[in-house]
Amino acid sequence: MTIAILLLIGRIIFGIYWLDVAYGHFKNSAMLAGYAQSKGVKSTKTAVIGSGILALLGGLSILLGAWPRVGILLLVIFLVGVSFKIHAYWKVTDPHAKQMDKIQFMKNVAIIGALFMVFGIALPWAWSI
Repeated sequence: MTIAILLLIGRIIFGIYWLDVAYGHFKNSAMLAGYAQSKGVKSTKTAVIGSGILALLGGLSILLGAWPRVGILLLVIFLVGVSFKIHAYWKVTDPHAKQMDKIQFMKNVAIIGALFMVFGIALPWAWSI
């Protein structure tokens, strides 16, 4: 396989992941707003919908290869906000909840690192709109 085909396959997988994240934010906005409120987020409904929009636009950008660096920035903004506010495991006292938040936090940090690497891929990406 060529690098261009691998990049396209990766874009499809990664883009669909973010579209699923966005769909979850819109479909389950009431539940997520309640969870966000329990984590001390203000304007929870706005935060959930706003983060869903970041995931949607970022995912579409990666999937389509349209302004991918803007999309990467949107996804980093999403991940930083969610990681430090929702998955702040260092504030959690329950051992199980703390472990779950740590896993999510570390996953998000790893995705941020991967996004930084993807940012370095030369533009335009093959098969981009």
